Amino acid sequence: MYISETTVRVRYAETDKMGYVYYGNYAQYFEVGRVEALRQIGTSYKEMEDNGVMLPVYTCNIRYIKPAFYDDLLVIKTTIKELPDMKITFDYEIYNQNSELLNVATTTLVFINMQTNKLCIAPESFIKKIKKYF
Repeated sequence: MYISETTVRVRYAETDKMGYVYYGNYAQYFEVGRVEALRQIGTSYKEMEDNGVMLPVYTCNIRYIKPAFYDDLLVIKTTIKELPDMKITFDYEIYNQNSELLNVATTTLVFINMQTNKLCIAPESFIKKIKKYF
């Protein structure tokens, strides 16, 4: 299992008229969490794309518990519980600066060969880097 944490500060433009973070913006926070998790493992989306593999989101499930507000410092905890194959699943927990759990989510992304536009196995170079956590 691999666990990563990263932080983001809520910008004013990410809030709605009620002062809450607009619900659709959480998908961007999850992307920050998974991009940083991959970077901490030693790879990146760019590296995969440069090697002909893209990672589109296949599913996204979110449960909202409490709102985040402008200028909150959010901690995005990103977990990979299973070794990837043709897909990779990320679990998220987002906390505010008071350590209050705001939401939980899961996204599943699939590995796609950019030449054929078909599913493919995760790149071996990535598997070698992540395998030590499992």
